[in-house]
Amino acid sequence: MKIKNTNKLVSFALIILSYAVMTFLISTGHITRSMQGMLVPICAYIVMAISLNLTVGILGELSLGHAGFMSMGAFTGTCASLMMMEKVADPNVRLGLSMLVGAVFGGIAGFLIGIPVLRLKGDYLAIVTLAFGEIIKSIFNNLYLGFDKYGLHFQLLSEKGIKLDEGGRMLIQGAMGISKIKKISNFTAGFILILLTLFIVYHLVESRYGRAIMAIRDNRIAAESVGIDVTLYKMTAFVISAAMAGAAGALFAQNYSTITAAKFDFNTSILILVLVVLGGLGNITGSIISATLLTILPEALRGFATYRMLVYAIVLIAVMLLTNSSGTKLLINQIKAKFSREKEEEGR
Repeated sequence: MKIKNTNKLVSFALIILSYAVMTFLISTGHITRSMQGMLVPICAYIVMAISLNLTVGILGELSLGHAGFMSMGAFTGTCASLMMMEKVADPNVRLGLSMLVGAVFGGIAGFLIGIPVLRLKGDYLAIVTLAFGEIIKSIFNNLYLGFDKYGLHFQLLSEKGIKLDEGGRMLIQGAMGISKIKKISNFTAGFILILLTLFIVYHLVESRYGRAIMAIRDNRIAAESVGIDVTLYKMTAFVISAAMAGAAGALFAQNYSTITAAKFDFNTSILILVLVVLGGLGNITGSIISATLLTILPEALRGFATYRMLVYAIVLIAVMLLTNSSGTKLLINQIKAKFSREKEEEGR
């Protein structure tokens, strides 16, 4: 699948225009506080959807453990931010560094998990990635981590063995997660992270690496027969995807005062997969739109009270049926053909 420059321009234009419009509405006071509070999660889920689309849509491998990489970035990035508070006073610099730490640890987790996982394919790969995602969640759910002037101290299952010096503090407290987080995430940082993610993904897809990755997706045997190192290219896509998820996790976590491992469970992985499928496999612009709409939709349906999630499920099913119907696809193709003809006539 060749990603056209027009799709690339549409993705960047959509993000830049949305940022400009939202910034203007915030400055004029036309955005509610609840909506402003959703801007960072929307940015995080857009990055998550784009990064998973790299694995599922472009590489062609079904992964169900993406929330695990998000949690890795969330916990490591937030811990790094808390440890840097005294030395790095600027919250924006600290946020950027914490997202970098989250991306590095997310990438490392992706590499370690990818070694055994990428030998599998299809349903087997999906089940194993799901298992690894739950393992990562379980580790953070039972990890106790403290920090003082002597460095890091950790213990599993209980914090009884951790003795901190005066001035030290607990960072991770098992199932209680990380508390008293300084909320330093902001919409601008999310906007920059989305642009960086788009640049990396489009650059990868349009490069020699991207063509090799899509060749593996289309026909693995044929790709191997012409000398393509399947393991190398699959690992590259998987690690980049995991690193971006880690950065998104760090951004997402520092939008709240408390974060727990329970937030990054199997349901979160499924939600991210739904965002990718709804937007279209391999369709980056579609992932941006679906992530935005499905993050806003539950909040928009609060007026339905107890029936909110029921209505959300019905809307989701209706949209999936509509977008996958032959009639809708035919209509979209006709509209595209019409615009193409009009553009050609203007060129003459």
